[in-house]
Amino acid sequence: MQDIQEKGTISIHTENIFPIIKKFLYSDNEIFLRELVANAVDASLKIKRLSSLGQYQGDISDIKVEIVFDEKKKIITISDNGLGMTAEEIKKYINQIAFSGATEFVEKFKDAKDANEIIGKFGLGFYSAFMVADQVEIQTLSYQEGAEPVRWICDGSTEFEISKGNRTKRGTDIILHINKDSKEFLDKNKLQQILDKYCMFLPVPIKFGTKTEQKSDSEDKEGNPKYKSVEIDNIINNTSPIWTKAPAELKDEDYLNFYKELYPFSEDPLFWIHLNVDYPFNLTGVLYFPKVKNDFEMQRNKIKLFSRQVFITDEVKDVVPEFLMLLHGVIDSPDIPLNVSRSFLQGDSNVKKINSYITKKVADKLAELFKNDRQAYEEKWPDIGLFVKYGMISEDKFYDKAKDFALVTNTKDEHFTLEEYKEKIKPVQTDKDGTLIYIYSTDITKQDTFIQSANKKGYDVLVMNSPIDTHFISQLEQKLEKTSLKRVDANVADKLINKDDNTVHVLNDDEKAKVKAVFEKAITKPNMHVEVESLNPDELPVIVTMDEFMRRMKDMSQLGGGMSFYGTMPDNYKVAINGNHKLIGRILQTENKEEQTQLAKQAFDLALLSQGMLTGAELTEFVNRSVSLI
Repeated sequence: MQDIQEKGTISIHTENIFPIIKKFLYSDNEIFLRELVANAVDASLKIKRLSSLGQYQGDISDIKVEIVFDEKKKIITISDNGLGMTAEEIKKYINQIAFSGATEFVEKFKDAKDANEIIGKFGLGFYSAFMVADQVEIQTLSYQEGAEPVRWICDGSTEFEISKGNRTKRGTDIILHINKDSKEFLDKNKLQQILDKYCMFLPVPIKFGTKTEQKSDSEDKEGNPKYKSVEIDNIINNTSPIWTKAPAELKDEDYLNFYKELYPFSEDPLFWIHLNVDYPFNLTGVLYFPKVKNDFEMQRNKIKLFSRQVFITDEVKDVVPEFLMLLHGVIDSPDIPLNVSRSFLQGDSNVKKINSYITKKVADKLAELFKNDRQAYEEKWPDIGLFVKYGMISEDKFYDKAKDFALVTNTKDEHFTLEEYKEKIKPVQTDKDGTLIYIYSTDITKQDTFIQSANKKGYDVLVMNSPIDTHFISQLEQKLEKTSLKRVDANVADKLINKDDNTVHVLNDDEKAKVKAVFEKAITKPNMHVEVESLNPDELPVIVTMDEFMRRMKDMSQLGGGMSFYGTMPDNYKVAINGNHKLIGRILQTENKEEQTQLAKQAFDLALLSQGMLTGAELTEFVNRSVSLI
């Protein structure tokens, strides 16, 4: 048994600090491994730094960190061959925890939900070990000439022991005796999962595996048992990920391979942006534009935030602008501390600068792509468009840049910038008050009848069918001077754009009243409001539309726009009877009331059918009626 050199009490103001740590950090207990490995990496980098400065002459050719576990003995060991510590350094860095007072600690964090907030505030990185261990041992030997090996041990109380250690080489072992509630961390797959999450890109080689017998049969001169060899798997991390390299060193293949490393089952990205800035803050990283699907939530939280290659979080909402949360990739900034809390991210000035910088870089990249190869840009627009529109809606500064490379697409699959489109439609789609009318479709298949009617009048129809277009349409109306947008089925084609060239009505007032009465009797579907219109004779005899304002309010309410009142209102439709159509004249001339009703029902059902609104029993009745009429 080793001779005890010193016993003591850890310098804190309460004896129940470890139960407090366990209580508040329990839900995040896996971060103990990140904290201890990060400490080991830090010690490794520091010895390399001392060597580069000529302040250490020893061998640093095999710097590494090893994580080994022994399931039978319930031990996990994190080892490094970095700086090591002297007994005095252990007393300084391990025993003296600078709390301002246990009462303040408990009171301030009694409702804490963020483990990082507590660890970061009080420097508890090493002590996170006690979340999973009921005893923690340190075996260490400092790099300093003449240093003696030191052993420190603590059972989770405030009592500790310091004695002579058994390390013969520079570095530190942190030995965790795993408690009964944390046996899950003695599973190789579980440990591998945590290491893959937090340590994949650490700048020092990380080895991971299982341990053989902890002690050998032989002893050293002082009678201490020696450690036997360790079975270690291969290195598990990439110590030089592409974001640590200069863009000039990299080829497209390197970026694509790294993307596959991050997202093994994803399609190749459209393009990427390499971030590299050292003033007024430090930031490196690579952001990828993926091929975005319409499911927003599936695409989010794919950007990983690092601090000096140590993974922090993939919840980067405050670091990356909201509209760029759909991007994939990595961001690394030493200006963001490892133990970062959400409150820190929300309030830190560097984080705000990073946010603005990323927005500018994305805008510059898109502008460059548009300018250099418009055809390729247009081919990517179905995926790029979602980002651009989201950004224009979210941030005015981005809108100001994006308005020059944002595109709108018509039903002929032609692309235009906003300015180009304005010039294209101005001669034909300006109403009598000088307002420019953009006509759009949300479903070109379902709304084909309306699109063709609009095209016959020389109108161009845009395609607005993405999940975000409802908001984008509203924004265009706010930003573009004297501009209004109408869905192609918001009214009959003759009435979409209010001009002075109204079609003459062939029916007199008495005939219009009779036609209206026939259709009101024939239509049993609720919330259908009949109007007899003077339309082009070539239009359908009956056209069913929904007012643009009402339909847009309902769409917004379904998207969570806070308009629940409209979301609960029943659908109200306008049934436009084309008084100039031959069929309407025939209905008027028919004296058989039943035949009048049948013809009216048939014309109405045809209007519903053209919009995909005829289903179930109503569709069956229409088919049977059609056969009968034939």
